[in-house]
Amino acid sequence: MAAVGRLSWYCSRGFAPFLLKRNLLTRHQIAAVSLQHYPALWTSQFHISANRHAGGSKAASLHWTSERVVSVVLLGLLPAAYFYPGPAADYSLAAALTLHGHWGLGQVLTDYVHGDLKVKLANIGLFGLSAVTFAGLCYFNYHDVGICKAVAMLWSL
Repeated sequence: MAAVGRLSWYCSRGFAPFLLKRNLLTRHQIAAVSLQHYPALWTSQFHISANRHAGGSKAASLHWTSERVVSVVLLGLLPAAYFYPGPAADYSLAAALTLHGHWGLGQVLTDYVHGDLKVKLANIGLFGLSAVTFAGLCYFNYHDVGICKAVAMLWSL
């Protein structure tokens, strides 16, 4: 509050704050006008990764909606698994966490891996990692205490 009072005191005496000076507020207009004469400057600064859903916007929209549904399901599944632990919650968590991680890492690969061979190898590795993760979680649920009980045991330490 003291800073606002001090700023208003300076403004009332004719001192303009540095960030509110007129020449700083109008510089973006000069930059926009100069970039209009050189359209190559607009396009050369952007790098767009390949579209994985080139078949149509319906598949991309469905995939995006599915990602959001799994995220919302996880928000409800985590407290439900805490209050009602059991095999159904364990296997549901295994499936939802694996799918959520697979889609998340897939987006990282889409953004940062370029080149046809590298993308194919990264996707093969991602599918392998997701399959091993799901199999490991299911094995842990079947042969050991399960995800819910394991988290409860960790919290009790």
